Amino acid sequence: MAIYVVDPAEKSRVPFLRGILTRSLVKAGLSFDDAYEVADSIRDDLGPDAEVTTEELKDMVERALKRSGEREALKRYRAVKSGDAPIRVIDHDGVVHPFSKGHLASSLEICALPMERSYTITLGIERYLLRTGVGLIEAGELARLTYDYLREHESKETGRRYLSWRQFVHSDRPLILLIGGTTGCGKSTISSEVAHRLGIVRTQSTDMLREVMRLMVPERLLPTLHTSSFNAWEALPTWKGQPARLETHFEQGYLAQANHVAVGIEGVLNRAEREGVSLIIEGVHVYPELQQRLVVNAEGIVVSLILAVLKKKRLRKQLQGRGLQVKSRRSERYLSYFDAIWQQQSFLLSEADRHDVPIIPNDDQEETIKLVMDQIAESVMAEFSGSETEFFGESASMVNPD
Repeated sequence: MAIYVVDPAEKSRVPFLRGILTRSLVKAGLSFDDAYEVADSIRDDLGPDAEVTTEELKDMVERALKRSGEREALKRYRAVKSGDAPIRVIDHDGVVHPFSKGHLASSLEICALPMERSYTITLGIERYLLRTGVGLIEAGELARLTYDYLREHESKETGRRYLSWRQFVHSDRPLILLIGGTTGCGKSTISSEVAHRLGIVRTQSTDMLREVMRLMVPERLLPTLHTSSFNAWEALPTWKGQPARLETHFEQGYLAQANHVAVGIEGVLNRAEREGVSLIIEGVHVYPELQQRLVVNAEGIVVSLILAVLKKKRLRKQLQGRGLQVKSRRSERYLSYFDAIWQQQSFLLSEADRHDVPIIPNDDQEETIKLVMDQIAESVMAEFSGSETEFFGESASMVNPD
């Protein structure tokens, strides 16, 4: 069962893909979420087994934008489809693209501005270009205009952060983000959000690495690998048959498993650096000593941090919710080992303090993401100056948009 799009002029018949339509709508100025919602509604309207021409699909998109009240996006969508976009941008490879507020707003994510503020900025820049009759602009000139706007309407520090990020993007060096933290502290959620906002297409969970390693190494050889990280001490030979002494054995069991998984973590990181691809590695096995070692040996920009839920009641509640969200994650098991999970976090926080790894509380998602962006920006600015002379040369500033 599939939906096909037919182009009579090209005599082609290809599957309908929401991702392609979503990107087209983002270029027209919609946010990713709004664009995806429109694309999803069109797929539902078409049904599970349909065939539509390119013109019919275009009409459906236009009607959907009208229903949503997206008049400006509708104008830009029509302009892009007709090849007559009012503003076009020449990228660094000389390729011409329609100006996209969504794309420009994405480049501001590193500034950790509220989403509505980012779109206000991009709208102001678009209006300035339209008012001054700029129909074609080079990517460097657009960056200059954006930088000047940020300095004028936000702060000099925000402008410097933006330029440092642009320098990093043009350097082709990968960004490696290492996010550690105890079970249930929100590592996967925060990693997914940051990856989406920064356009990072590769994320790696250390739990998945551990699962692969379990298939390759039998339990009799590495028993601590075949348990959860918070009760790995139960697989230690010294633990067998002894009374419960969590404080004595916990660290030894956890580090035994984490060091096994570290082999896979280093392999994934090395592969990403060879390919020059940015990557987020998240998981309970990303512990501070390993983070420090990877920072020293890495060629890319490596940002390390530990997420934490600092209140017992809140962490317990998140573990309960985890069982409801994913049936295979039974909350009863996590709660039965809650003391061990709390002990795990205490150990990670103590090690983070000892190795100078930033600790970020995860009490509010938006605030946590902002703090993560701040850490990334600090690491980027330590490597790239954000100097306008270095980035733009001696050219004078453009006039700031109103």
